[in-house]
Formats: sequence, C-alpha cells, structure tokens
Amino acid sequence: MKKIIIAGGAGFLGNTLTQHFKSKAEEIVILTRGKTVKRNNVQYLTWDAQTLSGWEKQLDGADVLINLTGKSVDCRYTQKNKEEILLSRVRSTQVLNEGIDTCANPPKVWLNSSTATIYRHSEDKEMDEFEGEIGFDFSMNVAKAWERAFFETSNPAVRKVALRTAIVLGKKGGAFSPLKSLAKIGFGGTQGSGQQFVSWIHEHDFCRAVEFIINNNSIDGVINIVAPKPIVNREFMKTLRKSLNMPFGIPLSASLLSIGARIIRTETELVLKSRRVIPKRLKETGFEFVFPKLKSTLENLA
Repeated sequence: MKKIIIAGGAGFLGNTLTQHFKSKAEEIVILTRGKTVKRNNVQYLTWDAQTLSGWEKQLDGADVLINLTGKSVDCRYTQKNKEEILLSRVRSTQVLNEGIDTCANPPKVWLNSSTATIYRHSEDKEMDEFEGEIGFDFSMNVAKAWERAFFETSNPAVRKVALRTAIVLGKKGGAFSPLKSLAKIGFGGTQGSGQQFVSWIHEHDFCRAVEFIINNNSIDGVINIVAPKPIVNREFMKTLRKSLNMPFGIPLSASLLSIGARIIRTETELVLKSRRVIPKRLKETGFEFVFPKLKSTLENLA
C-alpha cells in the first residue's frame, strides 16, 4: 500500500494500527486534533473533525481510509457527554463523506469504526452480523446513528466496511491495563453477577483483521471484530488472575461497581452489559486468529 489515512488515529487503537502498518505502507497520515508534525513516514495532520479545511486533499489518491474518531465512552453519561459522544462520531463520519466527494481518486476502501455494543444485552444468544438483535438504549442508538451516517451516502469507487469492534486487549492501552491494575491489588474477582458475557480481541488480531478486510474485496457492509469465543465475566476475571499469578480476587457487586463508577467518573455499563458477539463473517471469509482463546491472549499480554 502506498498511503493510509487514519482519522482520529492518535489514541490507543490508532497507535496500534500505525505500528502495524508503518512498515507495510509508504505513507501514513494521522488526522488529529494535535499538532501537525512528521515522524519518518508517519505524518500527523491537524483537523477539527467537523469542517473541510484542507486536510481533505490527503484523501485524494489514498489507498485506505480508517476512521476511529469519537469521544471516549469511559465517562459519566451526562447530557453534555452524551451529546459529545454522539456528535463526535456522526459529524466526523459525515465530514469524511464530504471530503471523499471532493476527490478525483477517492480511497479504494473506507473502514469506519462502529461497536459490538450495537447488539442488545445477551446472555442467551450469540450475536452475529446476520441474526444479531439490535436493541434500543443510548449506546445502541449512538451505534445505529453512527452506521447510518456512514452508509447514507455512497460512492461506487469506495468500498465501505463498518467495524463492530469489541474490547481490544493491548499492552499499552485499552481495557487490559486498568483490569490488570485492579487484579494486582486484589479486586480481580467477579464483577456483578458474573454471568454477563465479555467479547474481546487481542490487539494483534485486531490489526490483522483490519489488514485482512482491506485486502479482501468481497467484504463490505458490517463485520464483527471479536475473538471466536465470548466468555462470561466470572471466567474472564478468573483467567486474568491466573495470568497474573494472583491467588484471589475480591468480587465487586453491581451496587459497589455503581459507587466506584461514580467516583472514577464512568458508567457500569462498560462491565455489566453482556456482549455475546461472534465473528461469523470473519470466519466465513477465511480469517484465522493467532489468539482465539482468552488464556493465551492474557498470558501474552501479561
């Protein structure tokens, strides 16, 4: 590949993808709210994720566009934060659509973030791309609006794929670091009932899945980016403790989690919602996981 654009690429997932692709692409352009700077073949370019201001010229002739833009959901769901979570995703996607419309040679493929949280809370059923059930609450409605903004305009020259990504476990960011810290101080026990499912993916497989989709012209529409086997929270935390050689973990009830969430300014949904999501399309199109099981994933990261 000659050129990859990663919008909102200065965070954990953007940095992970940049490290993965910087030896595979001649040029990577990161659209960021930070300063414009160039480091070897990686250029950081300032944008506001809302208006066309010159950055859109970078899209013309690029091979791949990946959009990761969106305010973190690791916050309290105040009205202000809810509005920012929604608008940061929808408007950035809309303005990228507008930018592509200015291109004589638009990117061949556009991968836009979505979320596995689009599916309803499920302990009873595995959710795939074909029969997964999408419900109605704040998080699901944000995901639906996000995908609607992505797909509402089309360009026959651009293949579009929405990445319904679960929790990405990585060494230098994402959910693994705080979970590891909790477990190391003795709070690595069951969270809530422990029956809620956790869908996850190793950062290495996340990057490999993105590359696989880029190189597979038959894949468009929505696709789940998750490991093959979701696991209940009780077993997830038990496996985490074993990987860290922690002999015990104090369980945290839903009420204690609610108090803790208020203190650290987040929401319990992040750990109590049951995400039982499976990667049916990835498997059907031939993708093979390096880390299909949680045990080997956590041992690798720990």
